[in-house]
Amino acid sequence: MAETQPATQAALLSLRAQIDAVDRQLLDLLNRRATLAQEVGEVKKQEGSVAFRPEREAQVIDGLKATNPGPLKPDSVAPIWREIMSACRALETPTRVAYLGPAGTFSEEAALGFFGSSIVRVHCASMDEVFRTTAAGAADFGVVPVENSTEGVVARSLDLFLTEPLFIIGETSLFVRQNLLRRDNSLDGIQAVCAHPQALAQCHGWLSNHLPQVERRPVSSNAEGARLASLDPGLAAIASARAGSEFGLHVVAPAIQDDPHNRTRFAIITHPDRQPQPQASGHDCTSLVVSVANQPGAVHDMLVPLKQHGVSMSRFESRPARSGQWEYYFYIDLQGHPEQPHVAAALKELRGVCAFFKLLGTYPIDVH
Repeated sequence: MAETQPATQAALLSLRAQIDAVDRQLLDLLNRRATLAQEVGEVKKQEGSVAFRPEREAQVIDGLKATNPGPLKPDSVAPIWREIMSACRALETPTRVAYLGPAGTFSEEAALGFFGSSIVRVHCASMDEVFRTTAAGAADFGVVPVENSTEGVVARSLDLFLTEPLFIIGETSLFVRQNLLRRDNSLDGIQAVCAHPQALAQCHGWLSNHLPQVERRPVSSNAEGARLASLDPGLAAIASARAGSEFGLHVVAPAIQDDPHNRTRFAIITHPDRQPQPQASGHDCTSLVVSVANQPGAVHDMLVPLKQHGVSMSRFESRPARSGQWEYYFYIDLQGHPEQPHVAAALKELRGVCAFFKLLGTYPIDVH
């Protein structure tokens, strides 16, 4: 045993020395990549093109996943390279990203997951402010939730797409783990639970079973609820563990969402004057909002061009037009890109049968 321990220690030291050597090589290679990225940035400035191309970054990550020999898992490759590309992109120009704040929201987590951490974070107090800030140019991009697997569409985001001159250039999906947070590590003495209305709805069952008499208090964001709970021992919050760390709160009860597979889909938005529509990547989504005349067969006629040209829908949602005439807007996600002839033909015919037609964006999606 005495002889085995020194041998084990020697092997461990040797492996650590090899890891240190590889880390130094990686750093050299990353700096070489950063230098090349700076040169690319200079070329882009000369030709007047943008720094961020979501379809190009998606193709890079897809290529790396396809050729990855392991043992790194493909799902681990993507976040590593997003951070590398984020750091290199920041050498060209700082990317300002607006999202629902304060620090610790799921929207912030989605923004960092999509763009990487080398961004300028622009906290906004409401969804409306995210849209306005992005439309005004105070942020290059905005990140807004559009759909939850438990509660369905985020209505306010869909409504704002109608009125704001922004379009979608990307999407990201986030596993939403809701936690009950509090200054005291106990369920005793809670007077109110503060959270975004969507989070309160996602945790309805747990709250009814464990805190049936406690007030449920809607606030602008989960992180705002965590901030309020950090100031008042009578309050608890529903938020991410990250928000708990941000505001010094205990996780009194973890994962209290009713659906254990609860996910939220976020759209990445920008102004078309500042960012071109992404080119086809090979696995794209095209989002649009339309309306048709309130007459028999109108919705059927709207769907016919999609069937005739072999274009599949992945989402079909309706929202009241608020005209008082029982009219609706339809939010549709299609598989494919307008550069593809069958998609272009379907969109052309669809536009002809719609009373209102707005292309919300076309963008690469993660198929892995």
